[in-house]
Amino acid sequence: MKDLGDYRKSYEKSELLENAIPEDPINLFHKWFHEVEDMDSAGEVNAMTVSTIGLDGFPKSRVVLLKKFNEEGFIFYTNYDSEKGKALVQNPNVCLSFFWPAAERQVIIRGIAKKTPEVISDNYFDSRPGGSKLGAIVSPQSNVIPNREFLENKLKELENSFQGKEIPRPDNWGGFLVKPISVEFWQGRPNRLHDRIIYTSLNDFSWKIQRLAP
Repeated sequence: MKDLGDYRKSYEKSELLENAIPEDPINLFHKWFHEVEDMDSAGEVNAMTVSTIGLDGFPKSRVVLLKKFNEEGFIFYTNYDSEKGKALVQNPNVCLSFFWPAAERQVIIRGIAKKTPEVISDNYFDSRPGGSKLGAIVSPQSNVIPNREFLENKLKELENSFQGKEIPRPDNWGGFLVKPISVEFWQGRPNRLHDRIIYTSLNDFSWKIQRLAP
């Protein structure tokens, strides 16, 4: 087996300098997001790791899909009765992280999560394909189930019962908006001297910009 210590890569694709960044991290995130999208069109640029503190006191991370971002924050959707949903209701402190290897970039966001208004969850649910809508109803997310057939049989039942009918959003499914309190941008550089710029939210709604050692 190859020694993992022998895995080496030199990061040389870009740089992140204070004289070439905006005052607002959302603007820089927007720029990076679309640059990566153009660079890696086959990947899921909106895939992000969501880290929460579980009801058992342990941190847990999992990959979900970012569905919207703007000056208010970052939105994703989930089952509110799932492990992550319950964790975020009890402790809304959350960390989101993006890893974009094609661009040798990472973004790490610390923030506070809150449920989106019902109308936002309704509008997004209505935009989903029918199969995805039924999947949200079928799956008792994070609960133990007996086997795969359990889900498939429930899906068939729902397909029959909702045939030709509108599929409503379940009350226990919807969005979380993560309002950032800090956003760190990481750009790989040669010799492991990576660029790390962190934006920290201030009380006057401006952002403090600092460089971190790699």
